[in-house]
Amino acid sequence: MDHRAVEQAERINSRNSPVLQYCGGSLSPEMQPPKLLWVKENLQESWSMVFRWMDLSDWLSYRATGDDTRSLCTTVCKWTYLGHAHMHQASEKDSRDMEACGWDDDFWEEIGLGDLVEGHHAKIGRSVAFPGHPLGSGLTPAAAKELGLVAGIPVGTSLIDAHAGGVGVMESVPQLVSDAKEGDMEAICHRMVLVCGTSTCHMAVSRSKLFIPGVWGPFWSAMVPEYWLTEGGQSATGALLDHVIENHVASPSLANRAASRNISVFELLNKILETTMLDLKRPFLASLTEDMHVLPDFHGNRSPLADPKSKGVVCGLTLDSSEKQLALLYLATLQGIAYGTRHIVEHCNAHGHNIDTILACGGLAKNPLFIQEHADILGCPIILPRESESVLLGAAILGAVAARKYSGLNEAMRALNAAGQVIHPSKDPKVKKYHDAKYHIFRELYERQISHRSIMAQALA
Repeated sequence: MDHRAVEQAERINSRNSPVLQYCGGSLSPEMQPPKLLWVKENLQESWSMVFRWMDLSDWLSYRATGDDTRSLCTTVCKWTYLGHAHMHQASEKDSRDMEACGWDDDFWEEIGLGDLVEGHHAKIGRSVAFPGHPLGSGLTPAAAKELGLVAGIPVGTSLIDAHAGGVGVMESVPQLVSDAKEGDMEAICHRMVLVCGTSTCHMAVSRSKLFIPGVWGPFWSAMVPEYWLTEGGQSATGALLDHVIENHVASPSLANRAASRNISVFELLNKILETTMLDLKRPFLASLTEDMHVLPDFHGNRSPLADPKSKGVVCGLTLDSSEKQLALLYLATLQGIAYGTRHIVEHCNAHGHNIDTILACGGLAKNPLFIQEHADILGCPIILPRESESVLLGAAILGAVAARKYSGLNEAMRALNAAGQVIHPSKDPKVKKYHDAKYHIFRELYERQISHRSIMAQALA
């Protein structure tokens, strides 16, 4: 959610460094180089005092084991580390402390962060490892005491939270599908995992590297070993729904009613929509928003437009401030988020992917309306995993691999992932026609915004 380094990201991107092609052509202000440059320029005293710069998950591993080996996941996805420098080491099962050979020193020098290259990159990572490789001698006595565990328990090299969700879900396909495709290394390449929380990450893997403008990656071995990761994303999804609901005048009364019935606000809004559909004799629930359209870029567009300056748009407001109107705004926002996912999937497929199966996990995946609208708008089934806390399962898989219970991440995923419910898209052709029309409007909302931006820039020139 931290976008304070937009200006630093723009400056870095203007240099067109070769490393940028491995993050969709441009760095997001959510990535570490612009954030580091912001700190150096704005918090100089802090900058001069820092001993190590770490991603959260690497910091937790370091606290647990005292081992400063970094994850290929964090360094590749957020720090411009070129993980494919280690391709020749993929088959070496004990290559856990690989010397960091994937940093592009010229890049750090030219963006003004050459001091991070000093000491063989000591501050940002001198050694890296594949996720799940055992670190150090396991839990240190001090960490074991703090956690109430036994010293020496294996600790696996980490994953970023969303990527742990991907590992916890990617093989969660129904038994018939997994039986038919056992041992098929391509099967996993037809899937995309949506990790839906405050923001949403869209994870897909491929055997070959695919360069997709505006979509992060290709990242080698950053999630599933020896596969290239493509990572799309929406910066605000759950956070946007919360924002839309909590800033509406009807929100306090709605929250009180939900609390008195011991259900969530989302459950109550879903019930209001069902009742409204019946009262208005609408053919299907989604059609309630025919006059309301939302571009959900309230916190910029991460993918596939890579435009942190994009703004949110709500089209179709009236003076109505009732709970019913809030329910419609909630539905239109939820649909806008799903159209954004459709845009990402279509864009990835147009650039070499062949995604035909969607898996979803995270807090928003527990909202049946959110999932049904995504299925209808994407036109493909959505598989929910049996284990709803998929990020925790992904983390547990790293521990199991570190403890040598499985030969590697791929085997552990196949053993420990399992499918739960499958949500199918509506078979009603009217639903598809309706969403196709709204998707056309959704795409136009951004195009109009670019036009408006240009008109105003000329007026102020």
